[in-house]
Amino acid sequence: MDAPTILVVDDHPLFRAAVLHALREAMPEVRVVEAASVSALAEAIGAHAQLDLVLLDLAMPGARGLSSLVHLRGERPEVPVVVISSNDHPRTVRRVQQFGAVGFIPKSSPADTIGEAVRTVLDGGDWFPPMTVERSEADAQLATRLAQLTPQQFRVLMSLADGLLNKQIAYELGLAENTVKVHVTAILKKLGCHSRTQAAVMVKALEPEDDV
Repeated sequence: MDAPTILVVDDHPLFRAAVLHALREAMPEVRVVEAASVSALAEAIGAHAQLDLVLLDLAMPGARGLSSLVHLRGERPEVPVVVISSNDHPRTVRRVQQFGAVGFIPKSSPADTIGEAVRTVLDGGDWFPPMTVERSEADAQLATRLAQLTPQQFRVLMSLADGLLNKQIAYELGLAENTVKVHVTAILKKLGCHSRTQAAVMVKALEPEDDV
């Protein structure tokens, strides 16, 4: 295949450097784009039409548990996502898989493991450590509901979960207040919620039991 372009998303420069080294050891021709926050992630996926893979840390400024994974899957469903996290609890790994990631790499993994995992995914495979946790029907239903939202609706939902009013959401996202009202109505309908509070509780379910 042509030289792959990989987006590395992590807020720690030293860890990004370590991943970059591992990638170049495995694939000297690789092109790497870096992002250190949720806002930088949004900019990167908007600026780079050709991405072959995203390596995503879940615990970043502006993220709520699995929210950046869900956002990525909605915005660029054609791009595979591998989560790299220090929380390799089987429950976390299972949730990452259910919300659309094609792989999970513990941050404690050696460089050659990261390279092997990335090559496997680029070849069309997946990469997960052994899991003993059963699939969660609640997570499956939540993932299905969230998948109905457009990327813009998901951004409105995240702002709504932060407790922002429609006027504040409009300012934050650069939208007309009436547009926000339309989005909120559509979001509640798609999620099967009767109130903003109920939708916010649903978002809270994206957060892990442990830190990620």
